[in-house]
Amino acid sequence: MAFPGRNPIIISGAGPVGCAFALCMARNNIPVLVLEREVDLPEDLRASTWHPPTLDMLDPLDVTERLIDMGLVVPNYQYRDRQTNDYADFDLGLLKDETNHPYRLQIEQFRFTRIVCEILRTVPGAEVRFEHGVSMFHQDEDGVDVVVDTPNGQKIIRASYLVACDGAASAVRIGAGIEYEGFTYPEKFLVASTPYSLENHFPGLAWVNYIADPKEWCVLLRCNNLWRVLLPTVPGDTDEKLLSDDHIQERLHYVADIDGDYEIGHRTLYNVHQRVASTYRVGRVLLAGDAAHINNPLGGMGMNGGVQDAINLAQKMIMMAAGEANETILDLYDRQRRIICRRFVQEQTIKNKEALENPDLGEQKKHLEHMKEIAGDPIAAKTFLMRTSMIDSVRESFKIN
Repeated sequence: MAFPGRNPIIISGAGPVGCAFALCMARNNIPVLVLEREVDLPEDLRASTWHPPTLDMLDPLDVTERLIDMGLVVPNYQYRDRQTNDYADFDLGLLKDETNHPYRLQIEQFRFTRIVCEILRTVPGAEVRFEHGVSMFHQDEDGVDVVVDTPNGQKIIRASYLVACDGAASAVRIGAGIEYEGFTYPEKFLVASTPYSLENHFPGLAWVNYIADPKEWCVLLRCNNLWRVLLPTVPGDTDEKLLSDDHIQERLHYVADIDGDYEIGHRTLYNVHQRVASTYRVGRVLLAGDAAHINNPLGGMGMNGGVQDAINLAQKMIMMAAGEANETILDLYDRQRRIICRRFVQEQTIKNKEALENPDLGEQKKHLEHMKEIAGDPIAAKTFLMRTSMIDSVRESFKIN
């Protein structure tokens, strides 16, 4: 048996990656224990875009339809010029022969984690414990002793494997001595939400938009009843200033100058990184999601890549539990997901940011014309969408051996 003594697999972190992995394992009768340091699932302005192959991967877990019922189906998205309102429009329907979900789905990640945690409560052998944070671990040939901070002090829990889904500052990755290679951008990104109908100010606005502008680029995403506005900030400005009502009102009025103040919902400020762990596996300890890689959010590839990690890893562990593979298959997980992250996700997200922030107006116009040419050619557009929707990267990852 690949899981000695049937000790549970411990998953550090109850974000979308940890939840996806836990549900996949639990559905296959493999015991899992999810440990989450926070007191509850956070409701915040984090990832909200779900790409077609991610939805395809979640289909067998019976959660995709619930997400669709709660979210916003986005059939097209746009690259726009802020000065002229000219745009290139990409029709995701061109992917109808490649996926069960030829669209983007806009729904906040916390809604997914709530659904999964609700399901896990009903599955024997699955458990989620809040206010339980992994601080360190010690592994041997047969398992992992996980040291956990709890409201009643530290305790040690024996696991068959430890899967780190505990974010970019992963205590597990740090404890394993794994390098987090890459760089951090000097500026932070600001995200603010508003119920104001921004579509009234931009002719033909889609629900997902990447808007170039020499002075200030932005991303406009519709999510249920709110518009989410993502903006760059000036390095050196204080967090207090950047999150202040006055500053956010000023920034939103530049996006669309309305009479009076905007109603502001959530607001979030975060550092922006491009980093990949040097390995996703050390013995019985494995990394997935932001613990393994992180990138700027332009293109919506971070969370999607993480959930794709989770499903890939789960499939291999299910094979191990069934006696169809041995532990060397975990090295294949490392190769498939780490190589494709470096080769595709990091490269694509860096390009996305460079295209939006280019201060040369002439170069921006050339880029938009190029995007319009691609969007206007169904063959070229499909090729482009296969890449940006992550269908190509998922398929390519499984070709790595």
